[in-house]
Amino acid sequence: MRVRNIKNKKEILDNSSYVIDNPLVYKGKWKDLFKNNNPIHLEIGTGKCNFIYEIARQNPNINFIGIERIDTVLAYGIKDLSNKPFLNNLYLMNYDALKIEDLFDKEIDTLYLNFSDPWPKARHEKRRLTNFRFLEKYDIIFLGDKKIVMKTDNSNLFEYSIVSLSNYGYKITDLSLDLHKKEDYNNIMTEYEEKFSKKGCKIYMLSAVKKDEK
Repeated sequence: MRVRNIKNKKEILDNSSYVIDNPLVYKGKWKDLFKNNNPIHLEIGTGKCNFIYEIARQNPNINFIGIERIDTVLAYGIKDLSNKPFLNNLYLMNYDALKIEDLFDKEIDTLYLNFSDPWPKARHEKRRLTNFRFLEKYDIIFLGDKKIVMKTDNSNLFEYSIVSLSNYGYKITDLSLDLHKKEDYNNIMTEYEEKFSKKGCKIYMLSAVKKDEK
């Protein structure tokens, strides 16, 4: 999806209390930044921050970090957050998940993959965030058991992810082929989810866990 550029996006990101501009220095030290020992949950592809802000607001005893590769998208999100109460359990960064192992060292409890790019062409398979290349990277960042929660409107990516996660040793613990009909799920929608659901698209969800091998 093409996003209109923001001329002062660098200024918006530089002046936000949420944005970490030097995240590499916190590898192995994220708890020091949050100033507590609460669990850390991570979202890759945080978009305009709708999901991660709301889940952080609802869970003050959990720390949240959002990664967004596109600076313009994150800047739009930061502008929206400026009108909401500040949360001290949330940080954001403009970074590429391809290098995620440079950011964390066995510090993440749960990983959220919300409406990731499906990369439908076969030659782009390695770019999918549930490809085994990324799953290997996640092994480095997780603390203890590895937990991934995924939502998407793309059935092909969803099917691919089930197979990829299962082959890598994850156990699917929860699954929905039409999330918005799942009454017992406390769902927080992303901006993409709101748009797709208004068009009548089904939303697919899974939770998967891989036990710590220690």
